[in-house]
Amino acid sequence: MLARIEATIERYGMFARGQRVGVAVSGGADSVCLLHALLDLAPVWDLHLSVLHVNHRLRGEESEADAQFVRDLAARLGLEFRLHEADVRAAADASGDNLEQAARRVRQRFFRDLLRSGAAGRVAVGHTLSDQAETVLFRFLRGAGATGLAGIHPVTREGVVRPLIEIRRREVLEFLRERGVPWREDSSNQDRTFARNRIRHDLLPALERDWNPALSEVLSGTALVARDEEQYWQEAIAELCKDRLVLRPPAVLFRADWLAALQPAIARRALRKAVALAKGDLLRVDMRHIEGILDLARGQRGSGRLQIPALEAFRSFDWVRLAPPARIRREYEFELQAPGRYLVPNAGWELVLEQSSPGSLSGYNSMESERLDWGRISGTLRMRNWRPGDQYRPLGSADEVRVKSLFEQDRIPLWDRREWPVITCGDRIVWTAGFGPAADFVAAQTAATTLAIRETYDLAQFCSRELGRRRLIVGRGSASPQGGGGL
Repeated sequence: MLARIEATIERYGMFARGQRVGVAVSGGADSVCLLHALLDLAPVWDLHLSVLHVNHRLRGEESEADAQFVRDLAARLGLEFRLHEADVRAAADASGDNLEQAARRVRQRFFRDLLRSGAAGRVAVGHTLSDQAETVLFRFLRGAGATGLAGIHPVTREGVVRPLIEIRRREVLEFLRERGVPWREDSSNQDRTFARNRIRHDLLPALERDWNPALSEVLSGTALVARDEEQYWQEAIAELCKDRLVLRPPAVLFRADWLAALQPAIARRALRKAVALAKGDLLRVDMRHIEGILDLARGQRGSGRLQIPALEAFRSFDWVRLAPPARIRREYEFELQAPGRYLVPNAGWELVLEQSSPGSLSGYNSMESERLDWGRISGTLRMRNWRPGDQYRPLGSADEVRVKSLFEQDRIPLWDRREWPVITCGDRIVWTAGFGPAADFVAAQTAATTLAIRETYDLAQFCSRELGRRRLIVGRGSASPQGGGGL
């Protein structure tokens, strides 16, 4: 068995020579076996081992006894011992997770902190081939796709490794009994209220007895194939999505027609990547959520919303936006002075106002009409967000137009309208982002003083579509780039 564990370690490149390895030991048979196996194999890679234990405080005195057992084990073996204690029930109540999920998060955080601090270069945990088989079967019964069927990874990006992943649990028990090594039994492992325990003690043994004695190996092999295919697809989807998924924290956006045109298998994987980017993980996201977003993108209406765990999928015109549920719209309004620089709230860009005389503008460009005549501005300039009912007469229009109509004409998504800036003088709009100055305020060639309004960068950072056919700069003295990058 040690030779097979060594082969697994070599196959997956689990350790580097001279590495510090924290061995996670719960006190159960699997983790105790792992510790003893790594002690025997440590000289192969000159590993420096330490013992890690997480006390979840879920079983009262039994949990305390487990911690003491592992502390004594480390002492007998002459190994450094690190104890992490956590109130998992409180963590579950705070996060909304069940106890199993909360305990997993506590362990993962502890391991991640050790790895990031350099206290350990790897953390070894005791998952076996039997755990792999139970995981794959459990996920299959829940309706997982290929990603879920990849099961437990032998090595994670964070640095967690599983040297026993090709060893069955009965082999672990035989190893310990032959050596006379004691271990602790976790009473919760017998609790049939947990689905995983029912699979472990009832379903999987029945399937192996009545259908296929080698079912655990078959399920483990399924995980291996799915994992290799998943690695390929992750690389392919990353390349496909790199110019298509738009990150505007906390949101991720993509064009609906792009997703709808993809072959369904590719579209589902692209969506899973988008959801993971927006949510941080794929927990509780299943096939029906992915298919719901696909239907949203394929729909002819060009609008709609649906809720998935921790996210809202929002379709508006050509774009789909994945983000945490929409916040309450916040109005803003404040006075402007020229010259001056003003951050547009929640938009990530600035407006710069500059006064200039005709002499200072000569030779810059020929767009004489796109300047505000300072002499026509009688009152205080104010900037505020667009509000329903706003209207004005933009340059080139014979009548006043509702700003909402301009949004619809230019297919501006609903979420981009919330903080869309307009500049007013009294009760009149004199300028609107993306649509330019009001015709009544445009400077003539003979204007004594003009007001230039420019953005520090184009509205591609603010709006989810290309506005290239509209000049985003008002005024000749501007050094801002033309609009048009889109997303």
